[in-house]
Amino acid sequence: MARFFKPQKRKLTDTKHKEMTIRRLDHLGAGIGHLGKKPVFVDGALPDETVVVQLTEDKKQYARAKVIKRLNDSPARTQPQCPIYEQCGGCNLQHLSHAGQVAAKQQALGELMGKFAASAQGQSFEQAPPIAADAWHYRRRARFSLRAEGGPLQFGFRRKQSKAIVDVSHCPVLVGSLNALLPPLWELLAGLKGKKHLGHVELVEADNGRVVMIRHLQPFNESDRAALLSFAEQYGVILYLAPTADSLERVAGEAPYYALDGQKLYFTPRDFIQVNASVNARMVQQALDWLEVGPQDRVLDLFCGLGNFSLPLAKVAQAVVGVEGVDEMVHRATDNATQAQLTNTEFYQANLEQDVTTQPWAQTPFSKILLDPARAGAAGVMAHVVKLAPERVVYVSCNPATLARDSQVLLQQGYQLARLGMLDMFPHTGHLESMALFIQSEQGRKK
Repeated sequence: MARFFKPQKRKLTDTKHKEMTIRRLDHLGAGIGHLGKKPVFVDGALPDETVVVQLTEDKKQYARAKVIKRLNDSPARTQPQCPIYEQCGGCNLQHLSHAGQVAAKQQALGELMGKFAASAQGQSFEQAPPIAADAWHYRRRARFSLRAEGGPLQFGFRRKQSKAIVDVSHCPVLVGSLNALLPPLWELLAGLKGKKHLGHVELVEADNGRVVMIRHLQPFNESDRAALLSFAEQYGVILYLAPTADSLERVAGEAPYYALDGQKLYFTPRDFIQVNASVNARMVQQALDWLEVGPQDRVLDLFCGLGNFSLPLAKVAQAVVGVEGVDEMVHRATDNATQAQLTNTEFYQANLEQDVTTQPWAQTPFSKILLDPARAGAAGVMAHVVKLAPERVVYVSCNPATLARDSQVLLQQGYQLARLGMLDMFPHTGHLESMALFIQSEQGRKK
């Protein structure tokens, strides 16, 4: 008998207003309450607040809702400093005191990792004091969207959950030197004849000047190019032009760098660098301390980038091998090590989704390994980390969910989660940087 497809009726979300009390924040900063036993995630709501909400999404295991009305305010609620906070998509936690943010992130990280570690290793771990610095004017880089379509040039950040642009002339989380550049830069770009061909502008505070990278979809004419060069000279700007997604031309100023542990790390505005210089320096030092690196250690730095960890490690280790998937970054790290006169470093390009233990550089054992992957984590390399059998592993993560997932490989192979720390790299946002130390157990060493 023939069977015909019968579409299922789409479940309609119940939009009736409902009252609930927020119990805690998740690791992205959303408030969590419950309807029956189902968790409901509510942006903008804080623990101990009773709120009237409307569901925006209703799944089998969870729901999402928006606040219609707050019936009381948390003692930790504070007035946002940014006048466009409610519109801008950059920050989502300015309504919570900085101390409250740090405490909530510390709690969320501990609870998330605790679920996995306790079941795997049957014991607790030390939760280190969080690393935090100034909550305002900490970002040393930012990307501004640009649009000129039959009207004034828009210059700013994307709106929350939208591609529309909110104009920005001052940002309270951006470092002061870049904030000072925003009004004249906006005026310059708005006056260009080719402004409709502008894509975005990237700003970075280097230790030897302010970097401006302009993405443009058509070549600048002579007068626009002259105006850009005049601006760079007037404001002492290191100016880059990016006519395509793959090309980059430095047209004014010296190559930018940032200093770390007495060494200069050169970069381009397309390279990844940590946005919070103060927290980055303390993070690197904590990683060295947790690894207990000494002159007898051979250390492997996976996802090494420019050498942010590799160069400081090389000052105290016998040897450091840095591995990165992007060949251009490998060259940059090599040049940075040469510039720092470090002779005990080697850098290699490798696909970290494949078995790195077969590489020539992996034939000599490593006593310590450090990983600092992107948000997607390091699932492809974890089994190979175990095969290399280091005494200690430090995993630096910008996504606690992938850290928890990847840690399972280590825990199941006899490593103990010994220490966990929250790094307040991104105040006023839900982003959470963390560091975990895994130590090979006695049982693991006997395998």
